[in-house]
Parts: sequence; C-alpha cells; structure tokens
Amino acid sequence: MISSKPLFPLGFFLIFLFPLLHASNPKKCSSSFYRPHRCGPLESPIRFPFCDHPGFNLHCTDLNETVLELPMSGTFLVRDINYDKQHVYISDPENCLAKRLLTLDLSGSPFSPRFSIFYTFFSCPSDVVLPSSYQSIPCLNNSTSSFFATSNYVSVELMFPSCQIVKKLRVPHSLPFGDIEFSSYVNNQSIMLEWVSPNCRNCEMNYLRCGFKKSSVDITCLGAKKPGHLSSGVLAVIIIFSIMGAVTLFGTCIAIRIYNSRRFNSRRRLGNSAIAATVRQQPREIMAAARGLDQSTIETYKKVELGESRRLPGINGIICPICLSEYASKETIRFMPKCDHCFHVECIDVWLKIHGSCPLCRNSRK
Repeated sequence: MISSKPLFPLGFFLIFLFPLLHASNPKKCSSSFYRPHRCGPLESPIRFPFCDHPGFNLHCTDLNETVLELPMSGTFLVRDINYDKQHVYISDPENCLAKRLLTLDLSGSPFSPRFSIFYTFFSCPSDVVLPSSYQSIPCLNNSTSSFFATSNYVSVELMFPSCQIVKKLRVPHSLPFGDIEFSSYVNNQSIMLEWVSPNCRNCEMNYLRCGFKKSSVDITCLGAKKPGHLSSGVLAVIIIFSIMGAVTLFGTCIAIRIYNSRRFNSRRRLGNSAIAATVRQQPREIMAAARGLDQSTIETYKKVELGESRRLPGINGIICPICLSEYASKETIRFMPKCDHCFHVECIDVWLKIHGSCPLCRNSRK
C-alpha cells in the first residue's frame, strides 16, 4: 500500500519562508515615465504596476537582482515581465524551484497561474533501480531517496511499492498541457504568473503608460510614449498623408507627360505652318526654279516607326531638324537616301515638295 504521508521534515520547508539575505534593504524602483528603472540582467523596465501599486512588491537587491515578494511564499527572482500580456516569470534564487512549488501559496498577492497542470511528487529509495525515463529532481535528492514529479498519474499508480507519494498539487504552467512523462521540468523552468488587475493592456497596445489618475485610485492611460513609437492616431495621420503624397506625385507625373505631349504636337504644327507659309510667300518664278519632288518619289524613301527606345538608325540626333521637336515612340520617321538624315514624315514630305533636297546637307535628291 502506498503511503501519502510526506517524507520531508518540517524544517525542510521553513527556510523558504524567509526572504533573501540581501533583500533586507530593498530599493524602490523609479516611477519616472521618461527614464524607467532597470535592475540587473532584467531586460524589461520596471514600471507601473510594479511601481506605486500595492501588492506588486518588486525590489532591486544590493546584489543587483530583481526580486518579487509573495506574502505567503517568500522571495522569488524575476526573470522577465511582459506588460502587454500582464505576465511575470519567476524562479527560485536557490535553483530549486520544485521545492518552492511544494509550498507555493499565491493568496494575498495579485498574481494567479495562467494555466496549471496537476503534478504528483513522489520519492523512491536510492537503491531502487528505475527506468532511465524516470528523471529525478537533483536538488531534492538525498543520500537515501530520489524525488520525482510527473503529470501522468497512471504511471504513479503502477510504480514500485517501495516508492511513496509526497504531494499532489497543481503547478503553474505557461501552456495548457504538460509533459506526461517523468520529468524534472518543474525544477528547470521558471513559472509564469499573470495579473488581471490593474488592467493596462489597452494602454500597452497603444504604446502608452498606465498609472493612477491624479488624486484617484482609478487607472488611466498616460501620454508618455515609449521611445521610437507613435500612437495609433499619429500613425494613421502619417499613413493618410503618405497616400495623398503618392497620389499627388503620380498625378503630377501624368500632367507633365500630357503637357509635354501637347507642347510637342503644338511645335510640330507650328513648324508645318511655317513651311506652308513659306510656300505661299514665294514668288511664282522662285517656286518654278525650286520645284520639289512629287509624292510618288517621296514615298520611295525609306520610313520606319520608332519603338519604345526611340533609337534612330539614322545619323542625326533625337530632335527633328525641321520642327525642332524630340522624336517620340510610335512616330513614323523618313530617311533621306545616301546621307541617311532622318525627319518626321509630316515634316520632310512638305519640305521635299518645295525644295527637293535634304534640309541638312542640301544635296539634291531629284
């Protein structure tokens, strides 16, 4: 028959009801919003509610360690604080968390387990040969007994008759499920506790600090923001103005393109009008002497449509020498034979009907 009587002497637990030796003179953390206090290797700043709120008895010791006092269970080291989720992670200063769990009592504190797993602690004589899967808790072992913990109660019922149950209890856990095998998990990990009140999650999510209202016990979000973060309202304004700026820039580019296209067409029309005016102003005798080419001859000259690159196979530049406008994609260009000078079809056709020669080199092409 398995006995449920604990094997631990009373003095085995009493030592853990006393605070740490070096925590007798605790330092109160700073409540400054702009320069939050930090203590030792703890990465998270120490701020409300761990400052100025009753029940959150957090201190920085003379050894530069962050410790938390639980009224009924003594002092624990603080490993981390998650203000967004309102979680605190604690461990035993003597590296024997399993021993502390056997007497853990959270009453009188604002903390409670987020999840908990039912564990059975038991001991077996040291001379009993157990399977390798039975992992003992070294800090609880002594010369005569080895101590174990498991969440698999069936395994405990089937264990050796010489083993005895020490205690059954619910152990705080970071997940809703635990290791069902025999394990030293309860000694190797920190335990996660949460606080429900005061509820500062909304403030933290908006990168605001939480604290008491002036001359009141009510909680409010204060305007001091974390460095490098902006409130959701400011971020919304920045996003809106960024979108408006992008739309404005896009519209400006389109407007410039349309303006340049109209200017290009206008200059071409002016060039063609100037050529036509020259034709009308020439005396008949000059016109007779400078008679140009007929359309059938002009059509024998090579022409090509420009692609997106606007690259010209001819020898002159990117500007039509007649209308002084840049060539654009999809425009048709005509080349003069032999010299390979190129022009807009509309420009050179009118010119050749009057002059019959290349506008640049003046060589007759009749």
